[in-house]
Amino acid sequence: MKRDFLRLGDFSAEEYRALFRRARELKADRRQRTLEGRSLLLLFEKASTRTRISFEAAIGQLGGHAIALPMAESQVPRGETLEDTARVASRYVDAIMFRTHGDDRLQSLARAATVPVINGLSDGGHPVQVLADLFTVQEKLGSIEGKTIAFVGDGASNMALSFLEAAPIFGFTLRLAAPEGYRPEGARVVAPSEAVQGADVVVTDVWISMGQEKEAAARRKAFTGYCLDEKLLARAARHVIVLHCLPAHRGEEISAGVLDGPQSAVLDEAENRLHVQKALLEKLIL
Repeated sequence: MKRDFLRLGDFSAEEYRALFRRARELKADRRQRTLEGRSLLLLFEKASTRTRISFEAAIGQLGGHAIALPMAESQVPRGETLEDTARVASRYVDAIMFRTHGDDRLQSLARAATVPVINGLSDGGHPVQVLADLFTVQEKLGSIEGKTIAFVGDGASNMALSFLEAAPIFGFTLRLAAPEGYRPEGARVVAPSEAVQGADVVVTDVWISMGQEKEAAARRKAFTGYCLDEKLLARAARHVIVLHCLPAHRGEEISAGVLDGPQSAVLDEAENRLHVQKALLEKLIL
Protein backbone atom coordinates (compact mmCIF):
# COMPACT_ATOMS: atom_id res chain seq x y z
CA MET A 1 0.00 0.00 0.00
CA LYS A 2 1.42 3.38 -1.01
CA ARG A 3 2.19 6.05 1.58
CA ASP A 4 2.12 9.79 1.07
CA PHE A 5 4.03 12.50 2.87
CA LEU A 6 1.63 15.42 3.01
CA ARG A 7 2.17 16.53 6.62
CA LEU A 8 4.54 15.71 9.45
CA GLY A 9 1.87 13.69 11.23
CA ASP A 10 2.03 11.10 8.44
CA PHE A 11 5.10 9.49 10.09
CA SER A 12 5.82 8.48 13.69
CA ALA A 13 8.66 9.70 15.88
CA GLU A 14 10.41 6.33 15.47
CA GLU A 15 10.13 6.58 11.68
CA TYR A 16 11.71 10.02 11.79
CA ARG A 17 14.59 8.73 13.90
CA ALA A 18 15.23 6.06 11.27
CA LEU A 19 14.85 8.61 8.47
CA PHE A 20 17.46 10.90 10.04
CA ARG A 21 19.85 7.98 10.58
CA ARG A 22 19.55 7.16 6.89
CA ALA A 23 19.97 10.82 5.91
CA ARG A 24 23.26 10.91 7.85
CA GLU A 25 24.46 7.81 6.00
CA LEU A 26 23.50 9.28 2.64
CA LYS A 27 25.19 12.58 3.48
CA ALA A 28 28.39 10.72 4.31
CA ASP A 29 28.30 8.58 1.17
CA ARG A 30 26.90 10.10 -2.02
CA ARG A 31 27.72 7.03 -4.15
CA GLN A 32 24.68 4.97 -3.21
CA ARG A 33 22.42 4.22 -6.20
CA THR A 34 19.36 2.77 -4.49
CA LEU A 35 16.80 4.33 -6.88
CA GLU A 36 18.36 3.21 -10.16
CA GLY A 37 15.78 3.42 -12.94
CA ARG A 38 13.16 5.18 -10.77
CA SER A 39 11.37 8.39 -11.81
CA LEU A 40 10.05 11.36 -9.84
CA LEU A 41 7.54 13.89 -11.20
CA LEU A 42 7.93 17.42 -9.83
CA LEU A 43 4.70 19.40 -10.27
CA PHE A 44 4.98 23.13 -9.64
CA GLU A 45 2.15 25.61 -9.17
CA LYS A 46 4.51 27.86 -7.18
CA ALA A 47 7.97 29.05 -8.13
CA SER A 48 10.91 27.20 -6.62
CA THR A 49 14.68 27.24 -6.27
CA ARG A 50 15.72 24.91 -3.43
CA THR A 51 12.79 22.50 -3.75
CA ARG A 52 13.39 21.91 -7.45
CA ILE A 53 17.17 21.67 -7.28
CA SER A 54 17.25 19.51 -4.14
CA PHE A 55 14.66 17.00 -5.37
CA GLU A 56 16.23 16.75 -8.83
CA ALA A 57 19.67 16.28 -7.33
CA ALA A 58 18.38 13.83 -4.70
CA ILE A 59 16.85 11.32 -7.07
CA GLY A 60 19.63 11.85 -9.61
CA GLN A 61 22.34 11.05 -7.08
CA LEU A 62 20.44 7.91 -6.09
CA GLY A 63 20.41 6.75 -9.71
CA GLY A 64 16.94 7.84 -10.78
CA HIS A 65 15.73 10.85 -12.70
CA ALA A 66 13.30 13.72 -12.25
CA ILE A 67 10.73 15.21 -14.61
CA ALA A 68 9.97 18.84 -13.71
CA LEU A 69 6.60 20.09 -14.93
CA PRO A 70 5.39 23.63 -14.20
CA MET A 71 1.61 23.35 -14.04
CA ALA A 72 1.27 26.22 -16.54
CA GLU A 73 2.90 23.94 -19.14
CA SER A 74 0.55 21.03 -18.41
CA GLN A 75 -2.97 20.39 -19.65
CA VAL A 76 -4.52 21.46 -16.33
CA PRO A 77 -4.92 25.14 -17.37
CA ARG A 78 -6.82 23.84 -20.44
CA GLY A 79 -9.31 21.95 -18.32
CA GLU A 80 -7.80 18.60 -17.41
CA THR A 81 -8.49 17.75 -13.79
CA LEU A 82 -5.82 17.27 -11.17
CA GLU A 83 -7.23 13.80 -10.63
CA ASP A 84 -6.77 12.78 -14.27
CA THR A 85 -3.25 14.23 -14.23
CA ALA A 86 -2.46 12.18 -11.13
CA ARG A 87 -3.91 8.96 -12.54
CA VAL A 88 -1.95 9.25 -15.77
CA ALA A 89 1.29 10.36 -14.12
CA SER A 90 1.05 7.37 -11.77
CA ARG A 91 1.44 5.10 -14.83
CA TYR A 92 4.73 6.82 -15.73
CA VAL A 93 6.58 7.61 -12.49
CA ASP A 94 7.33 6.13 -9.07
CA ALA A 95 6.46 9.21 -6.98
CA ILE A 96 5.07 12.74 -7.34
CA MET A 97 6.19 15.90 -5.56
CA PHE A 98 3.52 18.63 -5.65
CA ARG A 99 4.21 22.29 -4.76
CA THR A 100 0.88 24.04 -4.65
CA HIS A 101 -1.45 26.55 -2.99
CA GLY A 102 -4.44 25.13 -1.16
CA ASP A 103 -4.21 21.85 0.71
CA ASP A 104 -7.43 20.75 -0.97
CA ARG A 105 -5.52 20.54 -4.25
CA LEU A 106 -2.72 18.56 -2.62
CA GLN A 107 -5.19 16.11 -1.11
CA SER A 108 -7.17 15.73 -4.34
CA LEU A 109 -4.03 14.81 -6.26
CA ALA A 110 -2.85 12.43 -3.54
CA ARG A 111 -6.20 10.61 -3.41
CA ALA A 112 -6.18 10.02 -7.16
CA ALA A 113 -2.50 9.05 -7.46
CA THR A 114 -1.52 5.41 -7.08
CA VAL A 115 2.12 6.33 -6.32
CA PRO A 116 3.42 8.23 -3.25
CA VAL A 117 2.80 11.98 -3.20
CA ILE A 118 5.08 14.41 -1.35
CA ASN A 119 4.05 17.87 -0.22
CA GLY A 120 6.74 20.17 -1.62
CA LEU A 121 4.92 23.19 -0.08
CA SER A 122 1.30 24.10 0.44
CA ASP A 123 -0.61 26.79 2.30
CA GLY A 124 -1.00 24.46 5.26
CA GLY A 125 2.59 23.39 5.70
CA HIS A 126 6.13 22.91 4.41
CA PRO A 127 7.02 19.52 5.91
CA VAL A 128 10.09 18.73 3.79
CA GLN A 129 11.66 22.04 4.80
CA VAL A 130 10.95 21.55 8.50
CA LEU A 131 12.45 18.05 8.29
CA ALA A 132 15.66 19.59 6.94
CA ASP A 133 15.53 22.23 9.68
CA LEU A 134 15.20 19.64 12.44
CA PHE A 135 17.90 17.44 10.91
CA THR A 136 20.16 20.52 11.03
CA VAL A 137 19.27 21.10 14.69
CA GLN A 138 20.23 17.51 15.49
CA GLU A 139 23.44 17.83 13.49
CA LYS A 140 24.50 21.10 15.15
CA LEU A 141 23.24 20.64 18.71
CA GLY A 142 23.33 16.87 19.10
CA SER A 143 19.61 16.35 19.64
CA ILE A 144 16.18 17.86 19.02
CA GLU A 145 14.30 16.55 22.04
CA GLY A 146 14.19 19.01 24.91
CA LYS A 147 15.42 21.96 22.86
CA THR A 148 13.63 25.32 22.75
CA ILE A 149 12.92 26.62 19.26
CA ALA A 150 11.67 30.18 18.75
CA PHE A 151 9.78 31.08 15.59
CA VAL A 152 9.58 34.84 14.99
CA GLY A 153 7.35 36.14 12.21
CA ASP A 154 4.13 35.09 10.51
CA GLY A 155 2.60 32.54 12.86
CA ALA A 156 -0.02 31.57 10.29
CA SER A 157 2.57 30.77 7.61
CA ASN A 158 3.14 27.26 6.33
CA MET A 159 6.51 27.14 8.09
CA ALA A 160 5.06 28.10 11.46
CA LEU A 161 2.20 25.62 11.04
CA SER A 162 4.64 22.80 10.31
CA PHE A 163 6.77 23.71 13.34
CA LEU A 164 3.64 23.63 15.50
CA GLU A 165 2.85 20.17 14.16
CA ALA A 166 6.44 18.99 14.65
CA ALA A 167 6.86 20.04 18.30
CA PRO A 168 4.96 17.15 19.97
CA ILE A 169 6.35 14.58 17.50
CA PHE A 170 10.00 15.54 17.99
CA GLY A 171 9.73 16.58 21.64
CA PHE A 172 10.88 20.20 21.51
CA THR A 173 9.33 23.35 22.98
CA LEU A 174 8.13 25.86 20.40
CA ARG A 175 7.82 29.53 21.30
CA LEU A 176 5.87 31.46 18.70
CA ALA A 177 6.14 35.24 18.28
CA ALA A 178 3.65 36.72 15.80
CA PRO A 179 1.69 39.98 15.60
CA GLU A 180 -2.08 40.11 15.94
CA GLY A 181 -3.81 39.00 12.78
CA TYR A 182 -0.98 36.60 11.91
CA ARG A 183 -1.44 34.02 14.65
CA PRO A 184 -2.63 30.42 14.32
CA GLU A 185 -5.88 29.65 16.09
CA GLY A 186 -5.45 28.25 19.57
CA ALA A 187 -1.67 28.65 19.78
CA ARG A 188 0.05 30.54 22.61
CA VAL A 189 1.89 33.56 21.23
CA VAL A 190 4.50 35.73 22.99
CA ALA A 191 6.55 38.82 22.19
CA PRO A 192 9.74 38.34 20.12
CA SER A 193 11.97 39.11 23.13
CA GLU A 194 10.23 36.47 25.25
CA ALA A 195 10.30 33.90 22.46
CA VAL A 196 14.03 34.28 21.84
CA GLN A 197 15.09 34.46 25.50
CA GLY A 198 17.45 31.50 26.13
CA ALA A 199 16.34 29.72 22.93
CA ASP A 200 18.54 27.03 21.39
CA VAL A 201 17.27 27.72 17.88
CA VAL A 202 15.71 30.83 16.34
CA VAL A 203 13.77 30.51 13.11
CA THR A 204 12.30 33.19 10.89
CA ASP A 205 10.86 33.41 7.40
CA VAL A 206 9.80 36.05 4.90
CA TRP A 207 6.94 38.32 5.86
CA ILE A 208 5.51 38.39 2.35
CA SER A 209 5.17 34.97 0.72
CA MET A 210 4.25 34.13 -2.85
CA GLY A 211 0.73 35.36 -3.61
CA GLN A 212 0.77 37.96 -0.81
CA GLU A 213 2.44 40.77 -2.76
CA LYS A 214 -0.69 42.99 -2.61
CA GLU A 215 -0.50 42.84 1.19
CA ALA A 216 3.15 43.93 1.30
CA ALA A 217 2.68 47.39 2.85
CA ALA A 218 0.22 46.17 5.48
CA ARG A 219 2.42 43.23 6.39
CA ARG A 220 5.57 45.31 6.76
CA LYS A 221 3.69 47.64 9.11
CA ALA A 222 2.26 44.73 11.14
CA PHE A 223 5.67 43.08 11.53
CA THR A 224 7.46 46.17 12.82
CA GLY A 225 9.63 44.99 15.72
CA TYR A 226 9.83 41.41 14.47
CA CYS A 227 13.14 41.63 12.60
CA LEU A 228 15.64 39.05 13.80
CA ASP A 229 18.63 41.33 14.31
CA GLU A 230 21.73 41.22 16.50
CA LYS A 231 19.98 42.87 19.45
CA LEU A 232 17.15 40.33 19.49
CA LEU A 233 19.46 37.37 18.92
CA ALA A 234 21.62 38.41 21.89
CA ARG A 235 18.78 37.21 24.14
CA ALA A 236 19.17 33.60 22.93
CA ALA A 237 21.47 30.93 24.34
CA ARG A 238 25.18 31.35 23.54
CA HIS A 239 25.11 28.19 21.40
CA VAL A 240 22.04 29.32 19.43
CA ILE A 241 21.73 28.51 15.74
CA VAL A 242 19.68 30.62 13.32
CA LEU A 243 17.53 29.05 10.62
CA HIS A 244 15.78 30.61 7.63
CA CYS A 245 14.35 28.49 4.81
CA LEU A 246 15.27 31.13 2.19
CA PRO A 247 14.85 33.20 0.09
CA ALA A 248 15.61 35.93 2.63
CA HIS A 249 15.11 39.68 2.54
CA ARG A 250 18.08 41.13 4.40
CA GLY A 251 17.03 44.06 6.55
CA GLU A 252 13.39 42.99 6.62
CA GLU A 253 12.64 39.77 8.57
CA ILE A 254 16.35 39.24 9.34
CA SER A 255 19.40 41.47 9.42
CA ALA A 256 22.33 40.80 7.11
CA GLY A 257 24.59 40.49 10.13
CA VAL A 258 22.53 37.65 11.58
CA LEU A 259 21.86 35.87 8.29
CA ASP A 260 25.54 35.90 7.34
CA GLY A 261 26.88 35.70 10.89
CA PRO A 262 28.57 32.92 12.88
CA GLN A 263 25.34 31.57 14.41
CA SER A 264 23.63 31.19 11.07
CA ALA A 265 23.13 27.62 9.85
CA VAL A 266 21.06 28.56 6.80
CA LEU A 267 23.43 27.10 4.19
CA ASP A 268 23.71 23.80 6.07
CA GLU A 269 19.93 23.86 6.41
CA ALA A 270 19.54 24.38 2.66
CA GLU A 271 22.01 21.58 1.86
CA ASN A 272 20.23 19.22 4.22
CA ARG A 273 17.11 19.39 2.07
CA LEU A 274 19.07 17.15 -0.31
CA HIS A 275 20.04 14.50 2.22
CA VAL A 276 16.73 14.30 4.08
CA GLN A 277 14.79 14.11 0.81
CA LYS A 278 17.02 11.28 -0.39
CA ALA A 279 16.06 9.30 2.70
CA LEU A 280 12.41 10.26 2.23
CA LEU A 281 12.37 9.16 -1.43
CA GLU A 282 13.92 5.82 -0.49
CA LYS A 283 11.35 5.28 2.23
CA LEU A 284 8.37 6.07 0.03
CA ILE A 285 9.49 4.41 -3.20
CA LEU A 286 11.24 1.31 -1.85
